[in-house]
Amino acid sequence: MNWLTLILAGLFEVGFTTCLSKAKESAGTAATLWWIGFVVSLSMSMWLLSRAIQSIPIGTAYAVWTGIGAAGTATVGILLFREPTDFWRILFLCLLIASIVGLKFVSK
Repeated sequence: MNWLTLILAGLFEVGFTTCLSKAKESAGTAATLWWIGFVVSLSMSMWLLSRAIQSIPIGTAYAVWTGIGAAGTATVGILLFREPTDFWRILFLCLLIASIVGLKFVSK
């Protein structure tokens, strides 16, 4: 259950980075709503991370949390913001995801 909590914390990290990017592109009410989404996602991410570290070592939890955030944000950037994709970028994203999975399997 704590690993699921940690994964959700990482997904909320992707949410707050996405909201941050959308807020800077928006104006008026739309920007305000994106900023609210940013604050809610950031708060949820931190709260879920704090819950997860109660039973998962902090070094592992932080690495997985930031890894999910980094890989997820890069993926959102590619899919929603038309960021460039090339062989090296995809390769290193895959290596990052493999590292996250590896940490799960070697953690007790």
